Amino acid sequence: VQLQASGGGLVQAGGSLRLSCAASGNIFNLDTMGWYRQAPGKQRELVAALTSAGNTNYADSVQGRFAISGDIAKNMVFLQMNSLKREDTAVYYCNMIRAFPRVQYWGEGTQVTVSS
Repeated sequence: VQLQASGGGLVQAGGSLRLSCAASGNIFNLDTMGWYRQAPGKQRELVAALTSAGNTNYADSVQGRFAISGDIAKNMVFLQMNSLKREDTAVYYCNMIRAFPRVQYWGEGTQVTVSS
């Protein structure tokens, strides 16, 4: 199973982008879907997560600006990013976690660049 992310690109500060991620095959017992990002010289960090129970979790830096959504059964996850800032520039990775047996899947990443 591979995760394919899309939707990244170059946008001006204050603009919006929508990232999408889909699994190439079925992932049964999917527990959590999420987005991480890694900026140059920094560690990969969690941006947003969505659980099978419908709970969401956001990094403080994106709270109120980003919104995660998805379909657990269809293995698809989205990230709507509004009011983008230069500090949001990073490679964004989608992530899916299968509950049992526990397996973590990663997408290849999509570049988001925010210009001033």
